[in-house]
Amino acid sequence: MPELGVVTRILLGVARDSSGDRALAGTICRACIAGLDVDGASISVLTATDARETLSATDPTADMLEELQFTLNEGPCVEAARTGHPVLVPDVQDTTATARWPVFAEAVGERTAVRALFALPLQWGAINLGVLDLYRRRPGNLADEQRRDAISAADLAALMLLAQRTDPGGEDGWLDSTTVSRAEVHQATGMVLVQLGVSAPEALARLRAYAFAHGRLLIDVARDVVARRISFVEDAEER
Repeated sequence: MPELGVVTRILLGVARDSSGDRALAGTICRACIAGLDVDGASISVLTATDARETLSATDPTADMLEELQFTLNEGPCVEAARTGHPVLVPDVQDTTATARWPVFAEAVGERTAVRALFALPLQWGAINLGVLDLYRRRPGNLADEQRRDAISAADLAALMLLAQRTDPGGEDGWLDSTTVSRAEVHQATGMVLVQLGVSAPEALARLRAYAFAHGRLLIDVARDVVARRISFVEDAEER
């Protein structure tokens, strides 16, 4: 079994508290700077209206990169959010990058000293919550070990953010599954499982993602599903 990366180890050591998802996002971003060869980080999440909200940015440059991508609707973060796959750009001024995002690349060159960008989707199961953006002032890829650590950390960060926003009162570790034992959540998970024909972990992920996007607690969403006030069949048909 491969050894855990620096950032992943830092995040596993973060204690759960009720400080809020913005504070947690800040902790995640600082962990990335401490453990990876990057100069800045930011986290943006998708909302119920498919808009994006920046939870944390480590510095004005990181914040600028988020704003540019949201405004122009192009760039690594936008692509990672749309595809659910990491988008790693060793040089944003390279012809390949400028061809993919011409307006964004030009704006970055004019307004910042950023050269490398790494956009990692915050993914849990099939649910994409948002994106962890990392930047560096010099060009070049992340080393293989750091790339694996960054991707692993992004997956863990997604789970931490889901747990923080949908079950903020939890006192156990980030990776525990105690919420599944609650009667309403267990019943709602079963109902979503039947509605969508997915596995139990995927059904729970859908419940958590719905709660996250709508700013609600997992238990409240579960109660609405059990009472048939929320149906995931309708959401699937709309897609």
